[in-house]
Amino acid sequence: MHKIYSMAFSRIYPLYVTKVERKGRTIAELREVITWLTGFSDSKLQDLIDTNVTLEEFFAQAAINPDAIKITGMICGVRIEEIEDPLMQKIRYLDKLVDDLYKGRPMEKVLRAV
Repeated sequence: MHKIYSMAFSRIYPLYVTKVERKGRTIAELREVITWLTGFSDSKLQDLIDTNVTLEEFFAQAAINPDAIKITGMICGVRIEEIEDPLMQKIRYLDKLVDDLYKGRPMEKVLRAV
């Protein structure tokens, strides 16, 4: 089992916030990306942050968007579509969405709507 699986989402979330805000993106945009991927409401997302769930627990409760399969490319030197471990792939989906937001892509493209 990967060490990252047992990390609290509440430890990773502030890193995402810092990353996107550095490039002028907002917490609201970050939350939109996370809720798009996971199906969580904003209040459910906040509850999960507040209760320190692990990444494994976080994604176990998520209803991953069916369009997540459109998330492709490289993250951490690995092609997302080639990741065999389902949990790791979900984690990397989120990383890729945050990266796309950070890089200034329009929200429609980040959310694979076009």
